[in-house]
Amino acid sequence: MDLLSHTITFRHALAQWYATAQRPLPWRTQPSLYRTVVSELMAQQTQIKTMLPYFERWMQRFPDFAALAEAPAEDVLKHWEGLGYYSRARNLHKLAKEYVALEPKPRSREDWQQLPGIGPYTSAAISSIALGEPAAVVDGNVVRILARLTDDARVFKNNGEAVKAFTPTAEAVLDQGNAGEHNQAMMELGATVCLKHKPLCTVCPVLAYCAASRKGSQEARPKIERKATVKVEVERAWVLQAGKLLLHRIAEDSGQLAGQYELPRLETVASPRSAKQLLASKSRSITHRRIKEHIYQVKAKPRIDASLEWVRVEDIERITLSGPHRRWIGELLAR
Repeated sequence: MDLLSHTITFRHALAQWYATAQRPLPWRTQPSLYRTVVSELMAQQTQIKTMLPYFERWMQRFPDFAALAEAPAEDVLKHWEGLGYYSRARNLHKLAKEYVALEPKPRSREDWQQLPGIGPYTSAAISSIALGEPAAVVDGNVVRILARLTDDARVFKNNGEAVKAFTPTAEAVLDQGNAGEHNQAMMELGATVCLKHKPLCTVCPVLAYCAASRKGSQEARPKIERKATVKVEVERAWVLQAGKLLLHRIAEDSGQLAGQYELPRLETVASPRSAKQLLASKSRSITHRRIKEHIYQVKAKPRIDASLEWVRVEDIERITLSGPHRRWIGELLAR
């Protein structure tokens, strides 16, 4: 069956499946506008299974817009620690402050898009799920589903181009009278069945509408050009003296990681001829970058500048570190 010729039966099949197959996520079992907003910002760049414990902890500390608006920035960042992409936490904090002050409160997709950190996708998700506005949500999951349903072989330069291309199709199949549930069903289908690799076609509730599955081309859809992998190597310094660890505090105007601590770069604390010992080599990935970080124990007296701070070992839990650096510091202290 052609998708666009059978939108009513497609919506019905999708809705029936979602009613029984949806995961009992906390923002679904206890829905509210605030919980929808927090979950949508947390889910950007983060898998659901990873963000769940953070969401629960966040709700205990910041149960509503007012509590979040009144919280110190350091507390907000500390409760986000480990999720990465910290601009999301800063935007959420700013959003809460603006939302509390706004009268009347934002209702439409256009209203929400004026708030910090809210783009076309997030505004559509919030306004449809929490406020009932008939707006189609189009993210990577939805692009993948629609590309396979229509067997679209176009090659897109990036995700943004693909989202723009499939938005008209998403709007055409949207259940206007129940947009929030429909959008969540589409996202759930992409997250649990219409997977990027090895999709579970045999249990797909809308398989009858999938042109790609009939041709066996589902794993080739969508076609999105990926950035070439860039390899980066960084040398870090480990300086532990008298129960204090030397750390670098990232400047407040540095974007994503502003105000956080990390192990300092080796070249900032030691000369090329300084005595040092390799303690560990660690790898991590950020988008298309593959980063290898070598941590050296510096045995000579370190150079100290204004960006470096001695932090007592017992205070390390209280400061905000990037997730990988907290793990590495914990491992090295445990030795």
